[in-house]
Amino acid sequence: MMNGPMKIFSGRSHLDLSQRICHILDVPLGKSHVVRFANENLMVQIDENVRGADVFVIQTSCPPVNEGLVELLITVDALKHASAGRITAVIPYFPYVRSDKKDKPRISIAARLMADLLQTAGADRVVTMDLHAPQIQGFFRIPVDHLQATPIITDYLKGRDLTNHVLVAGDASEAKDVGRYANRLHLPMAIIDKRRYDDNDSAKAAHIIGDVAGKHAVIVDDEVATGGTLIEAANFLMERGALSVIAAFTHPVLAGSAVERLTASAIDRLVFTDSIPLQGKASPKFEVLSVADLFAKAIKRVHHGDSLSELFR
Repeated sequence: MMNGPMKIFSGRSHLDLSQRICHILDVPLGKSHVVRFANENLMVQIDENVRGADVFVIQTSCPPVNEGLVELLITVDALKHASAGRITAVIPYFPYVRSDKKDKPRISIAARLMADLLQTAGADRVVTMDLHAPQIQGFFRIPVDHLQATPIITDYLKGRDLTNHVLVAGDASEAKDVGRYANRLHLPMAIIDKRRYDDNDSAKAAHIIGDVAGKHAVIVDDEVATGGTLIEAANFLMERGALSVIAAFTHPVLAGSAVERLTASAIDRLVFTDSIPLQGKASPKFEVLSVADLFAKAIKRVHHGDSLSELFR
């Protein structure tokens, strides 16, 4: 537990989420401002006293990704030099989260680099959610609280009639995560078996492990980027006799023409959190669930030195 007061600052990536978190906690959003110089360098100035304070900086990863990352690092550094007592980086969607391994020659494990940069900047702790690879926590030498959107999404699904539904993992690597949903919802699971037939081809759905014929399928994933894999999975399930398909995931990256492609797809509804702002993207198929309450509870517990395990109920 920190003796200093709680202060919450926000980068510019998702100000709406930061304001809702502050409203829940009844804490004013900290005052700071960003200056962009003619050479495109950034300067972040903290506009209030933070000496000895327990400071939380909220910044998610969304376009422009690299500018948001640099803004976060400079903000943490500014707070460190302003003598903040403790600095926690609250990152709903972690940057470069998919670069978690060296699967090609001469590449960077960029997620490890992000961990190094945050620690070098002066972060004492990180709070994030649904890392693509949970072992990324091991890249840090500071505490990392890894929240899950599972309770939020399962609460939404429990509000639906789940008769004759089946949860589907898009590939075998997702089976463990989907299992968390199956245990909470008491639903059967199916796994799409993907195969790569040529070195130049992406993995294609080949078989289904489990029964989807005559059932309503719910595809569960951690994030959706271009939507191509999700659309292919939905078509595959419909060909195998599924009555309908909805998708539930945490991070709506939705890059390029993903929104248009998903809107025109066989998927009836896409349910996801607001870990990333939609930045004007919209579809009648979208259903957005807020993570503000989850992060507010996590921030409060970190500040008071309480366990976060209840948040994983």
